[in-house]
Amino acid sequence: MVYTDKKTTEISFPLGGIGTGSIGLAGNGSFVDFEIFNRPAKGSLNADTFFAIRAEYPDGKSIIKLLQGDYHRNLIGKYSKTMYSGYGYGPNGDTMSGFAHFEKVKFEGKFPLAKLTFSDKNFPAKVTLQAFNPFIPHDSNNSSIPCAFFEVRIKSLEDNIKFTLLFTVKNPFEKTVNEIIPSDKYTAVKLSSFGKSNDEIGYGDMTLAIDTKKAICKEYWQRKGKIRWLLKELSENSFSQAHYDEADTGDLASVGVCDILDRTKSVVRRFVLSWNVPNNYNYWSPYKDENGKDIIWKNYYATLFDNSVSSAFYSLDNWNVLYKKTKIFCDLLHNSTLDKVVIDAVASNLSVLKTPTVLRLEDGTFYGWEGLHEEAGSCEGTCTHVWSYQYALPFLFPDLERSVRDTEFKYDTEESGRMQFRTMLPLGRQRGDFHPCVDGQMATVFKIYRDWKLTGNTAWLKENWENVKKILEFAWSEENSHRWDRDKDGVLEGRQHHTLDRELFGPSAWLEGMYLAALKSASEMADYIGDEKKKSEYSELFEKGYKWTKENLFNQEYFYHRIDLKDKSITDSFGCSDDYWNEDVQEIRHQIGEGCALDQLLGQWHANVIGLGDIFDKEQRKTALKNIFKNNFKDPLREFTNIWRVFALGDEAGAIICEFPQGKNNPMLPILYVGECMTGFEYAFAGLLISEGFIDEGLKLIKAIRHRYDGEKRNPYNEIECGSNYARSMASFALLPIFLGFEFDAPHKHIGFNPILKNDFKSFWATGKAWGDFCKNSQETIIKIYSGTLDLESIALPYMKVNRIYADKKEIPFTQKDGVIHLNGIKVNKELQFI
Repeated sequence: MVYTDKKTTEISFPLGGIGTGSIGLAGNGSFVDFEIFNRPAKGSLNADTFFAIRAEYPDGKSIIKLLQGDYHRNLIGKYSKTMYSGYGYGPNGDTMSGFAHFEKVKFEGKFPLAKLTFSDKNFPAKVTLQAFNPFIPHDSNNSSIPCAFFEVRIKSLEDNIKFTLLFTVKNPFEKTVNEIIPSDKYTAVKLSSFGKSNDEIGYGDMTLAIDTKKAICKEYWQRKGKIRWLLKELSENSFSQAHYDEADTGDLASVGVCDILDRTKSVVRRFVLSWNVPNNYNYWSPYKDENGKDIIWKNYYATLFDNSVSSAFYSLDNWNVLYKKTKIFCDLLHNSTLDKVVIDAVASNLSVLKTPTVLRLEDGTFYGWEGLHEEAGSCEGTCTHVWSYQYALPFLFPDLERSVRDTEFKYDTEESGRMQFRTMLPLGRQRGDFHPCVDGQMATVFKIYRDWKLTGNTAWLKENWENVKKILEFAWSEENSHRWDRDKDGVLEGRQHHTLDRELFGPSAWLEGMYLAALKSASEMADYIGDEKKKSEYSELFEKGYKWTKENLFNQEYFYHRIDLKDKSITDSFGCSDDYWNEDVQEIRHQIGEGCALDQLLGQWHANVIGLGDIFDKEQRKTALKNIFKNNFKDPLREFTNIWRVFALGDEAGAIICEFPQGKNNPMLPILYVGECMTGFEYAFAGLLISEGFIDEGLKLIKAIRHRYDGEKRNPYNEIECGSNYARSMASFALLPIFLGFEFDAPHKHIGFNPILKNDFKSFWATGKAWGDFCKNSQETIIKIYSGTLDLESIALPYMKVNRIYADKKEIPFTQKDGVIHLNGIKVNKELQFI
């Protein structure tokens, strides 16, 4: 997507690795949100960090500009409740908004790449800045480098112009010391904290470097009047040296280069800014050792790189291959023939993985918050219910997704099968005793199924089979005081905690669908590994629950929540009437009742993505989808009243969590958040609509979401829910396999494609072992592999009659029946062509 003028206002594009924290690249080219210190820091500015460029004409005239565009935010000042600054005093000086800058800037965001183009009628060059951090599917280590990569291209518009490009960074630590780093290839300055050992909380270092030995290098700018010295020496294009032996605060350093260009020439320069803040700890819920000290663990990146110099030089040494692989993924994703708004939704939300929402623990284990407060994580613990909506990790980084399952079973699962749905840090600390979460726990079962089907790692499945059985069978265990399915009839009817932060009592289509998906996936896993007893047990329970749901939870319009809201004995039986009984109206509160819930068919969405088949009756769910869209999609929202958090408003459109049609038996105080438009829920619903044939409705909802995140009103790289960079928004990634009609079954060596859009089609695809490009037209289908290997016995292409197949350019034998092509067992490394 391309953003200009005020559409750049809210952009903060995160530059960083998975689990490293990030630095935000603002829409105008400035640097914001320095979130590299093991916690969020929304709105933070590392003042005096910028690119500057000087152009000198043959007659000696020169002009200097920051590589930034206009500043559009808080022009009267931001409220700060301080004296002599804030509201009424203009923008904060740290924004550098008062410096000479470019007249026009165009921000082109194709995550994981950002490209800014700067132009000005008074400047004799067009300047582009491309920024990224490696994002390479199935390569989690090279996607976890603590570094921001910058490539600046200067295209001269006149002859014999001398350009000086300078990258300046402020040392961000409490006490600062700078140091030129010797190198036979690069020019670099290390910015370190002073007075702390490298295993102490608060220790850190940063390195700024350029990819040439012949460069300008300022270890320090003079401490008195730093910026004035910088502007003076840059204007004169003559750089002195300054060095200090004692530590101070806020020291600046710069690296740069000079080039003389004619109007036919351009030059490209590469810079990196890397960081190392290695020692992490639980600041939100402190956990001490026997000596009363915080227990520290290393960030995973600190086990890969000794310091920021190491990561900076690794990045420069390997720039070409890291960029090439990132660019391949970027191009495959963004060159899809899908509607651009779909790709925008898929790609932009991948940025969550590059923010402080994500940690990687010392052994590489993936860990995530739900989202981010301004200066702390929001809702810890790779929460089983929120993170079950995201589909980016299992397809793109299956090793990281698997590490989450391993952690959940090792640290969060009790012998009874009860799961703690939030992993506590540091690992191994005492588990919490909050209610078990039914949607998250059931999702864990079918996520095991999904990850196994993506990777074919049957050994891993067998290792975890006892755990799978335990967490599923907890539903009817006598040790489950919440009595989810105590009578073991395939129907959830106890006290059920869920992602909307309360409990439902009695059967609801929403949570029942998650249970049915878990039962069906467990039955299929049992069948594969030869556990016939469990296969039959789970299959029979599924059939009972499916039949009961069909007959009892559909009201001829949509699926609902079956409960007698006036029956106080329900809450009395669980000892929770104080929390759930509304004495004023004699009614159970925080329930759905006959409301039309957006997530009522969530289990079917999951099933459609991972290949489980019918969870709800097909005809009933088609009727329900029509009515959910009719009831819950508000376009516009202007006449709708929402007393909850406001994520969409006015003339914007969106789908609300639950609507209560007139004439139904609706609760006075229903479930929480009913009027909110939360994008993860919306993407799941949109994906289900599309997968069930309601393509126009699904696209309409996706377009409504991304219209809300247009760069002016909200940041397109930060879809919010309970805070910023919210994990559930990565539900958008499931749109890719849905539009592809993608089947994956690695244990049976099978994949399949049946694109929903029947015209010529091109899209990125991935399994747990390979990824590449799918392209079909009226003559042929080509499946290209850019990484990994496809080990195949069969492939489904039901839309075409195949006459010939070439695997890695060699013709191979096959048979085709009912849309499935049967092969004699092949390994494909590069390409499959079907004619």
